[in-house]
Amino acid sequence: MASGNGHQEWREETIHVDDLDLTLIKGGSGRPLLVLHEELGWPGWLKWNSTLAQRHLLLIPQHPGFGRTPRSEWISSVRDLAGFYARYLAEQNLAPIDAIGFSLGGWIAAEMAACNPSQFRKLVLVAPMGIRPREGVILDFFQLMAPKHLYATVYDPDATPEFDNLYGGQGPEQFEGWEEARAQTARLAWTPFMHNPSLPHLLGIASNLSTLLIWGKEDRVVPPTVAAQFKEVMKSARLVTFDRCGHRPEVERTVDFIREVEAFLE
Repeated sequence: MASGNGHQEWREETIHVDDLDLTLIKGGSGRPLLVLHEELGWPGWLKWNSTLAQRHLLLIPQHPGFGRTPRSEWISSVRDLAGFYARYLAEQNLAPIDAIGFSLGGWIAAEMAACNPSQFRKLVLVAPMGIRPREGVILDFFQLMAPKHLYATVYDPDATPEFDNLYGGQGPEQFEGWEEARAQTARLAWTPFMHNPSLPHLLGIASNLSTLLIWGKEDRVVPPTVAAQFKEVMKSARLVTFDRCGHRPEVERTVDFIREVEAFLE
């Protein structure tokens, strides 16, 4: 399966893990890079993917219950999902792997690190959920219709060149996909809302894991103050923040985002 610009940048594969056929987007070449998508589903192959794929083999699973991967009844929490991906890495002989997780995907990666940090060589967390903010709150996006939820993830949609390319365009056919993704997110993380009270305590085992935290200073989904809470327990973590940027630095500050990620992974 090709990307929208006609070039064969990525393809879709199916990998059998436990009782599930996992849909995997695969593109690029080089050292493998696991990419864990966020709560609205996989947003599509974007400019940052194309650039990183020049040096990395991008492995982008669609989480169980999201996109083209069917739901699995036994996966009922983010920690369950972390265990599922740990099995995927082990069975595919991929660990230790570089990984990047966005929002919900960042939380999944953090749960994986809290269980077994040696699964990762280097870890990038982009505005991860998973820790309850001491200041502010994680946006209750279930109070918003899906398109409003999407708009809340960027600081200035009009100044974000790729905004209209997210998820292949925001047409009516996309709304059903968003709602399915949000329903699965609710199933995994409704209570307590988008965090795990034990995660800050368990993450101490990953204090030496080479980690890069990336946040937009105007993030309205996960307060930027949460970065300090991650840094408290992931003591090796370095934080990069971007001005005039919301919850999607990879599309709002693409050049800066790529520069920081590439430098860190190299």
